[in-house]
This record gives sequence, structure tokens and C-alpha cells, in this order.
Amino acid sequence: MNLRMVLEHLYLVAVSCFFVILSGVPLGIFTYYHPKVGKVILTAVDLMQTVPVLAVMGLLMTVFGANGLTVIIAMVLYLLLPVVRNTETGLKNVSAVYKETADAMGMNRWEKLRYVEIPMAFPFILTGIRIAVVTAVGVAVFGTFVGGGGLGSVLYRGIRIQNFAMIFRGTFALMVMSMVFDYLLGFLEKKGEASYEEKKTS
Repeated sequence: MNLRMVLEHLYLVAVSCFFVILSGVPLGIFTYYHPKVGKVILTAVDLMQTVPVLAVMGLLMTVFGANGLTVIIAMVLYLLLPVVRNTETGLKNVSAVYKETADAMGMNRWEKLRYVEIPMAFPFILTGIRIAVVTAVGVAVFGTFVGGGGLGSVLYRGIRIQNFAMIFRGTFALMVMSMVFDYLLGFLEKKGEASYEEKKTS
């Protein structure tokens, strides 16, 4: 294991999570405003998690080849569910009092979403992002089977040659990554919850 493999793994996690957030939050907002179509979207992203991510990567490899792009697309599809669902749930759980107050102030849908609903739903949204990011650290391991690189190659090689020290180093690195991301996002989540409670009482 070397720094290059660690950076490759972090790259897969960072890029895939960036696109998960970029697409998942708007999809969650869409499902909130359009419940009928939203059920279809939620069912689709839910079904994506029932398919083994390695199988998804294998299918995508036939189109995009064996590279990091295949891994990132598969990870985005696999990680959408918590972000989409938590965004939609967070918006649904915003108190009707705040929505009615926004309407009384003459806010249009976009203004109400931007200044009232998104800030109030932020703790829920961040929880979904936190789940996606921590999950991504583990899912990216499978990228080694389709040419994505990362720490998966360390684990695979260690298992193949029965080198337990190599397996331990790879596993330890993944655990550290997961704990760091979980701690940082958990800290932001608590800050968001504190801000949410402050707004509720103000």
C-alpha cells in the first residue's frame, strides 16, 4: 500500500459523492414537489441498492470500459438513495407554520425553498450525505475489479497471496477514512441540528 492508492481511493469517494449530492438533492426536492413521480424515483433508487454494486460496475464496464469513470458512475447510482430520501423527508418535515409564514410574507416557491425549507431540512439532508459518504469508502473497494484502483487492490492482493499484514493495513486505512468522514460530517450534523432548534424557538 502506498500514498498513490490512498489518494486514488479518496478521489473515487470525493468525485462520486460530489455528483451524488449534485444530483441527489435536486431529485429529493423534485420528489417533494411532485409526490406521484417522486414515488417512481424513490422506487428506482431503492432498487439500485438491491443490485450488487459489483454487478452494476460489470455492466457499466461493457459501455465505458475498465476505468475510474465506470466506478464513479456505479457509485453515484448506488449511493443516491440516502440523499434523495433524506432530502425529501427533511422537506416534508418542515413545520407547516414556517411554510404558512413564508406564504404570508409573499415568498414564491423558490424563495420559500431557499430561505425556509432547505435551511430547516438541512440536518436531514446532511444525515443522508453522511450515510452516502461513509458507505462510499467501502463501496469504492470494488473499483479495483474494473480498473478503478484504490485500496481495493491492496485487499484483493493480500487475500490472494494470504498476506494478513497487507490485509490489515488496507482495512485499517479504510477504517480511518470512514471514521474521519463520519466524525467531520457528524460534527456538521450536530451544528445543523443546533441551528435548527434555535430557529424553531426563535
